[in-house]
Amino acid sequence: MSTTDPQSDPQSRPQSTDGLFRPQLPHRVAMRLAAHEYGRMADTLAALGPDDWSRPTACTAWDVRQLGCHMVGMAAMAASPWEMKRQQTEAAATLTEGMEPVDALTALQVRERAGWTPQDVVDGARKVGPRAARGRRFTPGLIRRRPFPHEQVVNQTPERWVIGFLSDVILTRDPWMHRMDIAAATRTDPVLTADHDGVLVADVVAEWARRHGAPYELRLTGPAGGHWSYGTGGERIEMDAVEFCRALSGRADAPGLLSVQVPF
Repeated sequence: MSTTDPQSDPQSRPQSTDGLFRPQLPHRVAMRLAAHEYGRMADTLAALGPDDWSRPTACTAWDVRQLGCHMVGMAAMAASPWEMKRQQTEAAATLTEGMEPVDALTALQVRERAGWTPQDVVDGARKVGPRAARGRRFTPGLIRRRPFPHEQVVNQTPERWVIGFLSDVILTRDPWMHRMDIAAATRTDPVLTADHDGVLVADVVAEWARRHGAPYELRLTGPAGGHWSYGTGGERIEMDAVEFCRALSGRADAPGLLSVQVPF
């Protein structure tokens, strides 16, 4: 990605006039990424060895098997509005004081698959991925443009999203980041390509730049990397593309502009 890419300039991208976060990738591109990521999710789970499933992950409450259960459960939620409503309703019934709704939701997804074997997780991922991609692809634009009913807290600040920001962006970033979590837990190299992971990372960079609005120069290494800059005299950052995303997700120490988080 070159430094002249307009996504690197926070002033060159469409700005919300109503305070709502919207997807910046075209829906067609977002759905191509979604379908491909679900395939990579299933391939990653299928490649795990017998000793890998019990390894701890960056999501400290879960080992690799439980993380896989969450990934399958989240994809199942995306596959149909009825399943989404069911999960949200049942998760809401378990909310306790101070608990975030998303934590109740993900706990439900893992709890409902507590008895799954590793092969069940792999089979579940193979089965649900195409359904989730199809369900998201055919979500009507009228629905995607509606405000999401609940505020989200990012960088300690409540913010509002349109439903399409969740369905087009976050629901792909989530399995992508967990695929990186599995690679870290198993000490393996994740599959990364410029035409898939590079596009995902570039969208993260663009959102990060819009969120902080400051001059910067960023050089990310690896197959998903690139070079972006905005303004002069700003902070200079050079690091691995996956580690950059891990920092922005809150998974690693993040000084300076890296402390500006982006939702995954």
